[in-house]
Amino acid sequence: MFKQSKITLMVALSLAGSGQLMAAEEAATLDDLVVTGTRAESPLLEQAGNTGKVSQEEIDLVRPDHVTEVVNRISGVNVQHGNGQEHLTSIRSPVLSGGAGAGSFLFLEDGIPLRAAGFANVNGLFEVNYEQAGGIEVVRGPGSALYGSNAVHGLINVLSRAPSLELEREIDLSVGPHDLYTAKGSVSDTVGRHGYRVNVLGTTDGGYANDSGYDQQKVSLRHDYYGDIDSFKTLFSYTNLNQETTPYITGFKAYESESRSRTNPDPDAYRDAKSYRLSTEWIRELSDSSRFTLTPYMRHTEMEFLMHFLPGKPLEKNKHSSVGLLSSFTKDLDGGHKIIVGTDLEYTEGELSEVQANPTVVFPSGFVSDFVQGTHYDYEVDATVIAPYIHTEWQILENTRMTAGLRYEYTRYDYTNNTNSRTLPDSGRYLRPDSDVDTFSNFSPKLGLVQQLTEDTAAFVNYSRGTRAPQTSDLYRAQIGPSQTGTADSEEIDSVEVGLRKVGEGLQYEVTAYHMKKRDYFFTDSSDQNVPNGKTEHTGLELGMFYPFNDSFDIAANVAFAKHEYDFDKPNADIEKGDYLVTAPKRIGNIRLGWNISTQTRAELEWVHMSDYYLNDANDKKYEGHDVFNLRASHDVTSNFTVYGRIKNLFNTEYAERADFNTNSDPDGYRYFVGEKRYLHVGASYRF
Repeated sequence: MFKQSKITLMVALSLAGSGQLMAAEEAATLDDLVVTGTRAESPLLEQAGNTGKVSQEEIDLVRPDHVTEVVNRISGVNVQHGNGQEHLTSIRSPVLSGGAGAGSFLFLEDGIPLRAAGFANVNGLFEVNYEQAGGIEVVRGPGSALYGSNAVHGLINVLSRAPSLELEREIDLSVGPHDLYTAKGSVSDTVGRHGYRVNVLGTTDGGYANDSGYDQQKVSLRHDYYGDIDSFKTLFSYTNLNQETTPYITGFKAYESESRSRTNPDPDAYRDAKSYRLSTEWIRELSDSSRFTLTPYMRHTEMEFLMHFLPGKPLEKNKHSSVGLLSSFTKDLDGGHKIIVGTDLEYTEGELSEVQANPTVVFPSGFVSDFVQGTHYDYEVDATVIAPYIHTEWQILENTRMTAGLRYEYTRYDYTNNTNSRTLPDSGRYLRPDSDVDTFSNFSPKLGLVQQLTEDTAAFVNYSRGTRAPQTSDLYRAQIGPSQTGTADSEEIDSVEVGLRKVGEGLQYEVTAYHMKKRDYFFTDSSDQNVPNGKTEHTGLELGMFYPFNDSFDIAANVAFAKHEYDFDKPNADIEKGDYLVTAPKRIGNIRLGWNISTQTRAELEWVHMSDYYLNDANDKKYEGHDVFNLRASHDVTSNFTVYGRIKNLFNTEYAERADFNTNSDPDGYRYFVGEKRYLHVGASYRF
């Protein structure tokens, strides 16, 4: 039979009051637990599908200044570092941008989306306190029936750090290159049945390039209460970012010139963003085998940024406010079976404006751009989402477990156009639809099978479908061509994967092969035209492993091999079936050699590998890839005082964090976010 879940934190808290905590900890099994797969703590070995995890201990070792430093430790994940806190994401996909980048990945905090589904942020992970998280879990490929829109290629769930069992206070200060300073503070304790944690963070960065940098602040407040019948977890999160942005550096292999890489081609570019979230999870134990969960939440986000990547450099302002409710009923049946039924509800009010103050662009060739001066867009959208679902688990044989689920999601957009006409005078680029109501209905089935082979090894096969309604920006701010080629529709992806995993003592590993087919893919091709009905195929092999050679040395490897290809022809855009998608490396890897120098000291050498990838649909422009090495170490001077440091880009490699190609920005089209040269980052933390 499958092992039962280990004790939860709330059980541990209840035992602490009666002096039984130590015995409970000793009795806990060694399996890794994950929460994202079923929205509740469950053994990784029972998952019909894959969930990668970055532990709290890894986060404390890495002490990231950017989310790429931790999430890219998971195989199949390739988040590219933009400027400052910006990023673009890839999970079993190319690195996607625009509406596709925003809408293809679901970013969560404790299972609650950071943004409303139709209002996603392509840089969404800077809106969560990953620096002080209790763990990060990544589902690669479509999410289960428990999660809805945007979990197309995968989801990232940032877990808040739980309250400590005893009074814990910590101050952490660090300094890095180009006037990078970070201060973190934490206070936590448990008194009786109440536990709390307060995390605060402040960072200021002078910027690698001239006239750049950012300031950010994050606050996370968590309160837990565990009763005999009712338990509550309340979480408040706040983030604020003020960034002076460095746009792409243009010119072929510009990243090889240090003088060019430190220039800022547009000192006026900036991004200001704020977010607030409040939620309370209420769990009522109805019996020993059933429970009811209700999670009301509210969120507000607002952002203002100069769109430096467009020739006219318009100013975008957007914001939205949401209220939502997650509800579920869980029943454990005799024989090891389980049923979860629930409904997710959300209502959102959002708005967006895009205004170009600069005059119409005239390129050096004399071509007059249709990026013209004036108000490009000004609209409001009220969105309603209703999503009932069912998730079931069946112990069909002693060592065989089946998972089946289905989600239906209804999305309604009530759109109001605040501009006077359908098109901006002197430009055919900006189509502004008339005010209207759009609705979308999507079904997401899932079917998986897990076969336990030994006490610590299992094989699995999994089918799932990911769907999403279009992003509101794809519907109501779609530049170029939607009046001639059609508008965005719901996107669907079907995924089949097979895998083998081993947990527990000694060698741990997971090997997974997958194949996915996507349709109604809405994107902008290399000729700057919208494609509303693209088709793509995604095939890959992923390997994650950890092996301790002895008490002193260990190795961890996360490697992925993938082909991301077009599955249709579009001759006028140089797209042929079988061509690679843009920014789709064939190989990515993260390999880490760990050294426990003593019981107080750990060091880690990290090798980050990126293969070459194409920059345009014709597959005739390419970035050659890179190999970058990082070294980090942490030493406990006393039980209360820790010093740490890291050397980024140990061998001073010349590379690009992201390479791109767009002739609107530079005559030869090449543009890059430059990888920084070698630098030293040091810090210390004190606990009292």
